[in-house]
Amino acid sequence: MYPPPAPARRDFISVTLSPGRSYDGGQGLRRRSCWRKWKQLSRLQRTVVLFLLVVLMLFGLLSYVHVADEWTAVDSRSAAAWQVRPANPPVLPAPRKAAENPETVAGLSPQKPQRHLRRGPPNLQMRAPDGDAQERRQAQAQRRAEVVGEAGWGLEAQRDGLSWRGTGTKPPQGTEPPGKKAERPPRPSPKAVRMQASPASQNERQKAVVDAFLHAWAGYRKFAWGHDELKPLTRSFSEWFGLGLTLIDALDTMWILGLKKEFQEARKWVSRRLLFQKDVDVNLFESTIRILGGLLSAFHLSGDVLFLTKAEDFGNRLMPAFRTPSKIPYSDVNIGTGVAHPPRWTSDSTVAEVTSIQLEFRELSRLTGDKKFKEAAEEVTRRVHALRGKLDGLVPMFINTNSGSFTHLGVFTLGARADSYYEYLLKQWIQGGKKESQLLEDYLEAVDGIRKHLLAKSEPRKLTFVGELNHGRFSAKMDHLVCFLPGTLALGAHHGLPAEHMELAQALMDTCYQMYRQMETGLSPEIAHFNLHHTKAVKDVQVKVADRHNLLRPETVESLFYLYRLTGDRKYQDWGWEILHSFNTYTRVPSGGYSSISNVQDPRHPQPRDKMESFFLGETLKYLYLLFSDDPDLLSLDTYVFNTEAHPLPIWAPS
Repeated sequence: MYPPPAPARRDFISVTLSPGRSYDGGQGLRRRSCWRKWKQLSRLQRTVVLFLLVVLMLFGLLSYVHVADEWTAVDSRSAAAWQVRPANPPVLPAPRKAAENPETVAGLSPQKPQRHLRRGPPNLQMRAPDGDAQERRQAQAQRRAEVVGEAGWGLEAQRDGLSWRGTGTKPPQGTEPPGKKAERPPRPSPKAVRMQASPASQNERQKAVVDAFLHAWAGYRKFAWGHDELKPLTRSFSEWFGLGLTLIDALDTMWILGLKKEFQEARKWVSRRLLFQKDVDVNLFESTIRILGGLLSAFHLSGDVLFLTKAEDFGNRLMPAFRTPSKIPYSDVNIGTGVAHPPRWTSDSTVAEVTSIQLEFRELSRLTGDKKFKEAAEEVTRRVHALRGKLDGLVPMFINTNSGSFTHLGVFTLGARADSYYEYLLKQWIQGGKKESQLLEDYLEAVDGIRKHLLAKSEPRKLTFVGELNHGRFSAKMDHLVCFLPGTLALGAHHGLPAEHMELAQALMDTCYQMYRQMETGLSPEIAHFNLHHTKAVKDVQVKVADRHNLLRPETVESLFYLYRLTGDRKYQDWGWEILHSFNTYTRVPSGGYSSISNVQDPRHPQPRDKMESFFLGETLKYLYLLFSDDPDLLSLDTYVFNTEAHPLPIWAPS
C-alpha cells in the first residue's frame, strides 16, 4: 500500500482584518508607535527638539535668501556697474601707509563748552516717512546697487587698475560736459593712460599732518562714529543732518594721505549705514559741497562705483529745492519727504549758497548722463547774471526765491553769504574747459569791482585788505572767509588771466598771514578790523570781543597751497608750518580731536568751544598736506578743480 499523498503547499498568508477597518500598509500602527514615543518624552526633551527644528528651518531660509541675492548680484553686476561708471575716471596714485607713532603735543585742559549757534534744523527727526510703491522700488534698486558696489570693490579695482599699489588713471583728455540730451556714459577705456610710478615718500611736515589727522580721526572714531561732528571735550557728538558729515568730508583726505585702513573702514560705513531716506531737513548748499562733493571726489580718486551710486541718490533728493517760482532754489530741503522751504525767518536765500552748487551738480550730470542736475544749477547762474542791483560785478548778499530779485541792496562783501559766488564763477569756467565766456566776463568784472570799491591799506604796515561797502560807506572789516581770495586770484592767473591778479593775490596773502601772526596764539580771529589811522603803537589787525574765536577754518592754508604751488616760494610752506604748530598747541585735545576756541588773544585760556567742524578734516588738514608736498602732479591744478569744500573734481578738458 502506498502512503497517502502529502497535502499541497500554499504560498500565501491569511490575514484577518478587524471589522470596519481597511488595510493601510501598517502606517497607522507606525503613527501610533511614533506618537507613543513622543508622549514618552519629557516636557524638556520635547521643547529642545522643537527648538532645534525651528533653528534649522530659519538657517535654511536665510541660506536660500543669501544664495539667491548672490546670484542676482553676479548676474546683474556687469551691466549695472558700467551704467554708472564715468569715462576713464581719474584716479590718484595709491596712498602710502601712515606713520605708526602720531606726534604728541601738549593738549588742552577740559573747560566748560560754550554754545555755538549755527544754522541747521533745530529738531533733528530721524523717522523714515511712509513711502508708496514707487519709493519702495527705488529703495530696492538702491540696495541692489549697493550689493553691486560691495561685490565689485575688489574685482572692479583689479580690472581697472584701481589699487592701493600706485596704479591709476588720469582724467580723460577732452572730456566734454553733458549735452542737452541725456546720454549713457561710455564705458571706461582699458587703454587709459596709467601712472605707473610709485608715489614719493612723505616728508617730515607731511607726516606731521598725517599725525594730526590720525589724532583728530581717533577722537571722531571713538566718540562720534557715524555722526556729524565730534565734541572732543565732552567726548560726544553733535548732529546737524544726521548723515555722518565728518566721515564723508574726510573720505578723499584719507585717500590722499595714504590712510588705507581708515578709508576702507569709512567706506564700509558708507555702504552699510549711509541711508538718505530720512525725515530730515538739510541745507542745500552745505550738503551739496560736503556730502555730494565728498562722494563725487571719493569716486574719482578711488574709482569705487559705490560713491557715485550714493551721490546720484542724494542729488535726486536735493532736486525739490529748485521747485520755486523763480527757479532760485530754497535754502532747505527734506531729503525724505521732498518738501523744500526757505528759512523760517525769511523767504530769501543767500547769494553764495545758490551760486555755489554748480560744480557739483554739473559733474553729477556728466557722470550719470542725466541733464536735470546741470540744467537746474545753470539756470540759477543765468538768472543771477541778468539781475539788476550789482555794483561793477559785485553782488548783494540775499536773493528772493519768489521774485528772483536781489534784496538788501547796497551791501557788498566778500565774506559770509557772498564769498563763494566769486570763487565758482572762475572755477566753473575752468571746469568746463574755459569755453563759457559769460562766466569769465562776470568774474573779471567782479575783480575790477573789488579793486575799485573794496580794497584799502592798513596802518602802520600798509597791509592790503578787502573791506565791505554798506550803502556807500566803507567798513574796514574783513572776515577770515575772505582769505579764499588770494588762492582764487592766483588760480586765475595760472589759467591765463592778467598778471596783476597774481600781484594782488600775493599782497592779500601777506595780510591773511598777519591775521594769524599778530594774534597771541598765532591763530586768526573769525573777523578782523583793520586800523586806518597813522598810529605806530597800534597793530594793523584789531579784534572785537565777539569776533575773536577761531573755528579751525581752512581759507588761509587753502590760499597758501595755491601760492606755493604756483610760485614755488617756500615762505608759504613756512607760514603753513607755523599755523599747524599753533593748531597743535592751542586746539588739540589729548583724548582725541581738535576743538575750535573762543579767544585767540589769550594763550593761557583759549577757551575751547568743544566742537570740531567737519571741514577741519575735509579742508584744513588736506590743504596743509598738499601745501607741504613738492610734487606738482599731486592733484595737479591743470587736471583738477577744488570745490569750496576742498573736494577735487576733474577738469572736463584739462590743459
